[in-house]
Amino acid sequence: MMENVELKKNIRKDFGWDSYDEKDQLNRTYLAKIVFNDTKKLERLNALVHPYVFEDYRDWVSKQSKYLYSIKEAALMFETESYKELDKIIVVTAPIDMRIERVVRRDSVKHDDVLKRMENQMNDRERIEKADYVLMNDGRTSLIQQVMKIHKEFLKMVSCEA
Repeated sequence: MMENVELKKNIRKDFGWDSYDEKDQLNRTYLAKIVFNDTKKLERLNALVHPYVFEDYRDWVSKQSKYLYSIKEAALMFETESYKELDKIIVVTAPIDMRIERVVRRDSVKHDDVLKRMENQMNDRERIEKADYVLMNDGRTSLIQQVMKIHKEFLKMVSCEA
């Protein structure tokens, strides 16, 4: 959404020139107000963006062969079904109130706006059911220990495949 000229052109065409600011930076606030209040517009934006995301990811993966494994981060992994291309699924979760607070601070948006976004996403129970691993990011549980445990399991899997 920031680099692909064709995608930027299509976003401007469908959502208006205000989708990007005077410095040609994505106007997330403007787009969020449009798409998180209209399911059809959100579907349209996803239809524009996700083919490019998939292409970019596949290109990136092709360059990672020197590493033992790679990790993909994607907010809508289940909604776009991109998880089907992956060997293992790690879901990162936190208490809902904490997640809302983090997004409000990070994006300078209102509490209700975050809730609208979350309504368009799969709930935790469904995501966790699809996961092979779950990381708890609640500020109390050590993320490093959780990640290292998964890392060691991945290394074992890779060594068994060799």
